[in-house]
Amino acid sequence: MGLILDSSVLISTERQGKNARQMLTSIADKIGETEVGISVVTLIELAHGAARADTSDRRAIRQKFIAELLTGMPIHPVTVPLALRAGQLDGENQARGIRIPLSDLLIGVTALELGFSVGTANLRHFRQVQGLSVVQL
Repeated sequence: MGLILDSSVLISTERQGKNARQMLTSIADKIGETEVGISVVTLIELAHGAARADTSDRRAIRQKFIAELLTGMPIHPVTVPLALRAGQLDGENQARGIRIPLSDLLIGVTALELGFSVGTANLRHFRQVQGLSVVQL
């Protein structure tokens, strides 16, 4: 089994001044050796955060962190089967009055499609994705 990281974990790591390698070591210490990746949606969220940085130094730090991620772990795309599954789950959830932000839904469904868990600090949204295993990091 593997782990798809949510942006909450990556943002926390970057704010602590750690790099991607240190983050992966920390995760392995907590849950053991496992395949770790991110969704392309998470990459979008991180690029958004870098663009919104309030100083050029902070922007550069965030861009460096993103570059390290790109070389340090797989980035999983949104595929047609994934999009169809996300749409189905979103429709079913909304029919029951449950709303999950699209970005979190896509990240969660990426993990489901791969048979992985999601590693996150945002338990609320991901626990609403039916069938998804969630690991608090």
